[in-house]
Amino acid sequence: MTKIDDLTLMLLYLTSWAENDQVSTDRLSWKGYDFASLNKLTDKEFLYASNRPSHVKSVHFTAEGEKKAKELLIKYHIQQSTN
Repeated sequence: MTKIDDLTLMLLYLTSWAENDQVSTDRLSWKGYDFASLNKLTDKEFLYASNRPSHVKSVHFTAEGEKKAKELLIKYHIQQSTN
């Protein structure tokens, strides 16, 4: 992965939220980032797109994607805000 992909995954994770409804318990983030990078992250199975119309502008993290994002935060010494 390139550093842009690393940064994109970290930003997606840092701005994500947990979806706790009856359909899903996934972490989601708005996909307002470079589509080439989003496509690479999807190809690596760190993210996937939602099939639900209300989430067209968001992406879901896979378990592997969450794990990788957390590893990158540690690698780059970035602390997640507790707010």
